[in-house]
Amino acid sequence: MQRILSRGEIESLDHTAIPRFGLPVRATVFADRAARLRHLAQDNPASAYLLLMAKLVDAQQRVLSGFSAPEAPAERLSLAQAHGMPPMQAIGWQRDPAWRGMLVAMLDHVAGAGVPEPAAKVCAQLKRLAHEDSAALETMADAVLAERDGEVDSAMAPFVMAALQVYWTDLAGRFDERQLPVVSPFGVCPVCASLPVASVVRIGGQRDGCRYLCCSLCSTQWHLVRVTCSHCEQTEGIAYHSIEGGPEGIKAESCDHCHTYRKIFYHDKDQYFEAVADDLATLPLDVLMGEEGYLRASANPLLWQHP
Repeated sequence: MQRILSRGEIESLDHTAIPRFGLPVRATVFADRAARLRHLAQDNPASAYLLLMAKLVDAQQRVLSGFSAPEAPAERLSLAQAHGMPPMQAIGWQRDPAWRGMLVAMLDHVAGAGVPEPAAKVCAQLKRLAHEDSAALETMADAVLAERDGEVDSAMAPFVMAALQVYWTDLAGRFDERQLPVVSPFGVCPVCASLPVASVVRIGGQRDGCRYLCCSLCSTQWHLVRVTCSHCEQTEGIAYHSIEGGPEGIKAESCDHCHTYRKIFYHDKDQYFEAVADDLATLPLDVLMGEEGYLRASANPLLWQHP
């Protein structure tokens, strides 16, 4: 006789049979995102912005190839394991000043020929800030990481966030996942404690049919049981919304308990879905969810709204 497993038993199996994490692939993480942004820009109302972000993501891949952030001290890793906490928590992390030089290099790449004048002006302002007032830039970076929108210049934020993404993606890509705690706080990245931008349902191998949340900062993916609110962990009142006539495999997963949503992408419908890029390119779905009374559980790292 076949025994039906309870929910608790299924979750306990997830930690052993299903890969818990997917760390970023250094050689392709941003190159894949840039290619996806360019593909999505075709016939998209936000085409100009998607192409600008594709150029920024190109710069991320370029600087990542030559960057190496200082590794986390062994004592910090041990402490994180002992207390079940993400070992590289972005908020409060003592960043190496090299990230500011990385930002300047990225701005130089983006501000080349063909960039819209408003974007070129933002790049110039940020470069001046990096050279003349590093303390103000560090304060802005802290606000970006904490998503304190009221303290962030929404035009500068995507560029600052892009440099911080490179910093933490470098850390995550060199990390040994055996150093991660067995259990981490719900709803945040187990590596850097940032919020997910969206989730993907994978295909192939042990991950087939499994849902992974995608970190907005370090590009780590981590498993979460499906039909579970990624914000409050409720399993009741979950619903799925899509744009009529829109692409298959793109939905917004809403929760009637906390009234938030995040998008979810199904790789069996399109294996090239990329969480940050596809989330950015599907703003009409955000409009729909707002009209239905739901709030985004977290922002897209490449798009910041005016407070």
